[in-house]
Amino acid sequence: MIENGLVQIYTGEGKGKTTAALGLSLRAAGDGNRVLFAQYLKPENLQLSERNAIEQSKLPIDFKTIDIDWNMWNSPDDSDERKKAAELIEKSLEHINTLTSEGVYNVVVLDEIIYCINIGLASVNQIQKLIEHKAGKVEIVLTGRGAKEEIIKLADLVSDIKSVKHPFAEGFRARKGIEY
Repeated sequence: MIENGLVQIYTGEGKGKTTAALGLSLRAAGDGNRVLFAQYLKPENLQLSERNAIEQSKLPIDFKTIDIDWNMWNSPDDSDERKKAAELIEKSLEHINTLTSEGVYNVVVLDEIIYCINIGLASVNQIQKLIEHKAGKVEIVLTGRGAKEEIIKLADLVSDIKSVKHPFAEGFRARKGIEY
């Protein structure tokens, strides 16, 4: 089990932030740790291969999503969807705050929470509260593009994933089993 829980951030414009968090989750679960992988703005009805793999593996990794049909192209401009998403994210973070303060999970991943902060659906204060109240043996991982200095200051480890070359720039579409 984890002795000293830290706070990690995977940010940047490159591909691989969620993948890195999943790799850490697999490693932690493989060592007997309980993992919560909370995915924000990736609704349950979105068929993601990582969820299928974890479910099939029977590893102690619990996936949680918020109950909103978020569309990355349209929803950011829809005030009703933004309001609903912000309310659901706030409830989710309050629940996760309880879980982390009680040490229910050893590793807690908040996937895309940094993006949520950047577009005003969550706040740095909510994350700061979560970090301040977490049990000492809980590792917290935050992912998403564009981590600003105020969130970086809360972390012990920050990885900035750069994009050097990506097939999307050449018109390739996301591939099931590779990008999702």
